[in-house]
Amino acid sequence: MTRFLRSRWFALSLVVVVLLAGTSTYLRAREARTPEAATSVAKVKRGEFKVFVTTAGELRARKFVQITVPTNAQQAEVYNMKIQSLVPEGTVVKAGDIVAELDRSTLAPKLQEVTLALQKAQLQLEQAQLDSTLSLSQAREDMRTMELSLEEKRIAQEQASFEAPSVKRQAAIDMEKATRALAKAKVDYKTKTDQAISKQREIGTDMAKQQNRVNSVQGVMGEFSIKAPSPGMVIYVKEWNGRKKTAGSQVTPWEPAVATLPDLSQMESVTYVNEIDVRKVSVNQKVKLALDADPSKVLSGTVVEVANVGEQRPNADAKVFEVKVAVDQSDTTLRPGMTTSNAVETYSIPNALFIPIEAVHSDSSIAYVFKKNGSTVTKQQIETGAMNDNEVVVLQGLSADDRVLLTAPADHDKLTLNKIANFTPLAPAGGDKSVETKVKVKADSAGKTQPGAAAKSPAVTPGGPAAKSPAATPTPAPVNTAVPVKKS
Repeated sequence: MTRFLRSRWFALSLVVVVLLAGTSTYLRAREARTPEAATSVAKVKRGEFKVFVTTAGELRARKFVQITVPTNAQQAEVYNMKIQSLVPEGTVVKAGDIVAELDRSTLAPKLQEVTLALQKAQLQLEQAQLDSTLSLSQAREDMRTMELSLEEKRIAQEQASFEAPSVKRQAAIDMEKATRALAKAKVDYKTKTDQAISKQREIGTDMAKQQNRVNSVQGVMGEFSIKAPSPGMVIYVKEWNGRKKTAGSQVTPWEPAVATLPDLSQMESVTYVNEIDVRKVSVNQKVKLALDADPSKVLSGTVVEVANVGEQRPNADAKVFEVKVAVDQSDTTLRPGMTTSNAVETYSIPNALFIPIEAVHSDSSIAYVFKKNGSTVTKQQIETGAMNDNEVVVLQGLSADDRVLLTAPADHDKLTLNKIANFTPLAPAGGDKSVETKVKVKADSAGKTQPGAAAKSPAVTPGGPAAKSPAATPTPAPVNTAVPVKKS
């Protein structure tokens, strides 16, 4: 009897297990046929809607002291110098510590050149002194001879006083000639003396100039051991091509910086915004900064400067505008050169309905979504407003907690569009690039395009061009700007 009961219970248990397994399989198959299982569903959210322009930036100190090549290098006609050695970046130094050594071999030809010029000037001065000595000595000897000749003529004139008149006249003429020749010799001697002094002064000036050049070059060479002007942390500077100056890099009097000593208590993030999004950015806007080195740390910042003129950056197709973001907090872990992710809050709507961009479709410029009502799906017309990188504001057509499909169901072409009753657009037609474009860029970029650079967002123009003046404050454009969206 016991064995019979056990067999019945075993059979009943087996039947129950089979029924449960079949029911589970049926339910899973039924769910698989429902639109909700085939597609993802999102709820319509209500709350604060923010529009951001997100870019990558690099930290640097707002204030810093430059470590430069010798300041008198240009006066010494030294225009190209090469860094021979440089302390590692991040080294903490004291005032007077040697930070870098410049290659002295690059200055050897210049020193040899100015030394030879000085020696040449010295030889010229010596030659001029010898020439003037000989010339003046001969002139003095000639004057002495003329004086003796004049004396002879005087004696001859006295002796001719008892001679015939013609002889007396000839003696007087000879006396006059000797007197005039001596007077002229004295004038020429004074002129030769002035010429010799002037020439020696000219050569002496040139020699002094060459001596100064030698002293200047020697002084610059003596300063090729570059010392820190103040205590701090050594940070390398960047060249025009973005590479850091290290050992072997060239420095000139026009770009004299070898390294910098930044003030780490005041940091800023320098970023570049493309010409599409720069119109949304203005001074005094709030920014959230995240460090790539520590994503969990989020800092706050403020836009302090927006460039008025765009520039072409290396490896970039479009022009960009430099934007400086001041970091509000002082953090000892911040270091120049750290990469940051900057989210500039360009617009905010306090109480808005919004859904994911992927849920929005269009047909003949009519925006619509696939709305989930229990087990059924309807095609519902909506009007869109502002959008950010992921979501778009719904002005009409949906309510809070409604559910929409992120992708079109299989039978979407058989659904009839439920239009908004007495539809009157709340925003002017037109606007910026479509949601379809934004979704496509997000899908195709796979993280290669910075958020905010893919397409323009409607109704987020702060108003007016970007300006550097801190007094410039954004004037928000109307929020509810309708935008064309993707076609299903």
